[in-house]
Amino acid sequence: MLVMRHISKQTLLSHLCSLYTAAMMSPTAKVLNLPQQTPNGCLLQQNCVQQDQIEILKSTVNALKDGEVVAVPTDTLYGLACLAQSSEAVKKVYDIKGRNGQKPLAICVGEIEEIYKYCKVAVKRELLENLLPGPVTLVLERSADLNPDLNPFTPLVGVRIPDHPFMRRLCQMCGEPLALTSANISSKTSTVDIHEFQELWPRVAVVVNGGRIGDQSRQGSTVVNLSVPGRYSIIRPGCALAPTLNVLECKFGLLEDTESQKV
Repeated sequence: MLVMRHISKQTLLSHLCSLYTAAMMSPTAKVLNLPQQTPNGCLLQQNCVQQDQIEILKSTVNALKDGEVVAVPTDTLYGLACLAQSSEAVKKVYDIKGRNGQKPLAICVGEIEEIYKYCKVAVKRELLENLLPGPVTLVLERSADLNPDLNPFTPLVGVRIPDHPFMRRLCQMCGEPLALTSANISSKTSTVDIHEFQELWPRVAVVVNGGRIGDQSRQGSTVVNLSVPGRYSIIRPGCALAPTLNVLECKFGLLEDTESQKV
């Protein structure tokens, strides 16, 4: 009887360990599938949003407001996002990616007006309107309204408005900027499909599946420093270098500044 009892306990313990391991290994993220071929800009109009789209937006916003990290599609790559004003959430992003703490995160907003709240803009608004929304990250001097725990090692911050209706609507509904970085382990390849970063699913609250992102270059956005009045410097060529240079040099007459600080 004692032997049988011992075997039963061992069997039960083994079973519990198996369940625990399976739970730890299985994806815990809520995968939400965006309807395909959403008209560009439709999500920005309240009366144009379908019920399933509304539910996806609400679920993602709720996760962000709870301090969680979510995986989202952009116009260039899949990204990890959290509330930029939440220091704890920002720390989670670094932990999930295994990212060097001295490498900055960009912020993502829904409208150009919001850039003026979180950044000190040294260029004409028309220049911003020519580049955004689009696959470009503008590096500007940060304002005092931005979370001081976000990139505390630099006075600058990169800001994006992706040309992606879901991301713009998400920022609008959150009412504050999102910290944004690529959805991959640091030093690994950037991702254009949710299954390419499936190893991260257990560590994020929501994965928004927007399908395979069209740009297969995996270069990410073009990153340009505009913190010095009248000048620019390219930090990362990215996927939109030529049209960005055309706007900066030909249309607005900015000069390249090879000496300016790069983030």
